Amino acid sequence: MSRIGKRPVTVASGIEVSLDGTTLVAKKGNLEKRLETHGRVGVNIDGNEVTFIRQGDDKQSAAYWGTYRALFNNIIIGLDKGFMKSLEINGVGYRAAVQGKTLNLQLGFSHDINYEIPEGLDITVDKNIITIKGTDKQAVGQAAAEIRAFRPPEPYKGKGVKYTDEVIIRKAGKAAGK
Repeated sequence: MSRIGKRPVTVASGIEVSLDGTTLVAKKGNLEKRLETHGRVGVNIDGNEVTFIRQGDDKQSAAYWGTYRALFNNIIIGLDKGFMKSLEINGVGYRAAVQGKTLNLQLGFSHDINYEIPEGLDITVDKNIITIKGTDKQAVGQAAAEIRAFRPPEPYKGKGVKYTDEVIIRKAGKAAGK
């Protein structure tokens, strides 16, 4: 069983953390992120460290303990450094461009795909690399997954949209006849 809940979350300088009832509030400048704990874990704020306390000894309590600690740690990292995912487009005639608040994708279909960029995310395109940046880890990952789902990479030529660190296992084509 994981003991991730034991580790305190170190708050970076410039980020203010407060407790509003059962809601943890983290602020940096004009950005504010909230985490509602629903009273499932205890929270102790001590200077620049936030610790989480289990409410019971059952398995569910241990799961909440680690989950809320990880969620709050992601909020602090997002406010401090931000999150980034990058996608690579492979294929003849496949291209992408950002036009205002939409990402225009040409992925070999008879029509262009216009993806509305979600609020709080920044998407840039450099040649065949799409970079998604934001402060919310879940939103960045969800946007990357949605864009990849338009044309997942195929195993024969590797054409499609893939993560830059993803490895596509290639299959052999047709074997020559005897």
